[in-house]
Amino acid sequence: MKQLLLGIVLLSLSSSAATAEEQIVTLAIDKMTCVLCPITVKKAIEEVEGVKHVSVDYGTKRATVRYEDTVTSLERVAEASTNAGYPARKVE
Repeated sequence: MKQLLLGIVLLSLSSSAATAEEQIVTLAIDKMTCVLCPITVKKAIEEVEGVKHVSVDYGTKRATVRYEDTVTSLERVAEASTNAGYPARKVE
């Protein structure tokens, strides 16, 4: 009986992990006026649960974010930057 329950638990864990997908998105970040601004943007976005990696470039005023779409969304990621004072929008 214990083996059957363990098998069911493992199967459910593996199937839920299989449906999780990592997304990579590029955001245009407005209002960055100095080379320190990307640090604030990066820290704000890293605080979002499900974000795996953030790279912010002052020269291009863009951020590249890798996140788990079953945990968070593009909207939450952009909102974190916006709430930190740097409005963000997806680059098409």
